[in-house]
Amino acid sequence: MRVVMFIHSLQSGGAERVTANLANHWAAKGWKVSVVTIAGVEQDFYQLHPSVKRIALNLAGGSSSPWQAISNNLYRICALRKVLREEQPAIALSMMAIANILLGWARWGLPQIAAIGSERVHPPCLPLGRVWENLRIISYGHLDALVAQTKESADWIKTHTSSRHVAVIPNAVNWPLSTQVPICAPDSIGDCQARRLLSVGRLDSQKGFDLLIAAFSCLAQNHTDWELVILGEGPLRETLQAQIDKAGIADRVFLPGRVGNMTEWYQHADLYVMSSRFEGFPNALVEAMAHGLPTISFDCDTGPRDIIRHEVDGLLVEPENINGLEKALAVLMSNPELRARYAERAVEIRNRFSIESISSMWEAQFVEAGKV
Repeated sequence: MRVVMFIHSLQSGGAERVTANLANHWAAKGWKVSVVTIAGVEQDFYQLHPSVKRIALNLAGGSSSPWQAISNNLYRICALRKVLREEQPAIALSMMAIANILLGWARWGLPQIAAIGSERVHPPCLPLGRVWENLRIISYGHLDALVAQTKESADWIKTHTSSRHVAVIPNAVNWPLSTQVPICAPDSIGDCQARRLLSVGRLDSQKGFDLLIAAFSCLAQNHTDWELVILGEGPLRETLQAQIDKAGIADRVFLPGRVGNMTEWYQHADLYVMSSRFEGFPNALVEAMAHGLPTISFDCDTGPRDIIRHEVDGLLVEPENINGLEKALAVLMSNPELRARYAERAVEIRNRFSIESISSMWEAQFVEAGKV
């Protein structure tokens, strides 16, 4: 089987991790896999199997006018189309909305290639703007199938685009994790004797770390043996640090940045929390559970309710409810027996979302497209 996977970049992120995981899994099975990005290889964070062919179009960058935007994207479509003609894959698989749109046009007139797109967030939570939304409506009809991560997203795609076939495939659990740079030792941050509340994600509005810091600041005085660590990098670093400083908890809340030794951080944590305003299917939440962490998450659209079994392996909280998050955190931070019980059930996610079962769902789509 020959597969081309297309995504904007292989920077640190959920969709990028899914791309690398699937590419590596299929390459290990002996498939011929190529990973194509708009951005250059200098932005790569995730490691690929040695047999995966890496192709960078080197066509990233912004546009200073609508006409330049049209020109830039026509170049990207033509460059991707050239790759498809040269590689002649049975399957072309794109990740994220813009890549899906570009693939829909690049595959035009190449019926021997099955084109499958994949949405990685709940579409109405991250609108593309009028032009791209119109292009999504039209171009999704040029793809043989669309894959969503949850039923809610699949229903939205069926209702709001011209997609002919929509399947639901969640993310596979990434366990055990490989180690890569940058390396940061967990005990180099904070008090190694303290209990650790861990969260992971890009430092932007979507991840809701401002809500998490607000909730933790209310708990800090009564839970002096706990600290909060938020791993990740992003545009809100200075804003979040200012919030931490203003609350007077700079000695209890830490922003170490992005790390490549995530297994160590999960192993040194006592509780995992996700405060996102919206998601697709959060990889870090699944990874934390696979490493045996009890979890708390806002019940946002979409993903957490498909992952956490409320009061079985974690707790779900009303979206963006700081007071509710504070109360849920207080319950688990003060109850080691309950944390242990949830942790024991959390590891069942390794089987619930194993790479073998999830990749077989993708492969079923390839069979349906008549390419296996």
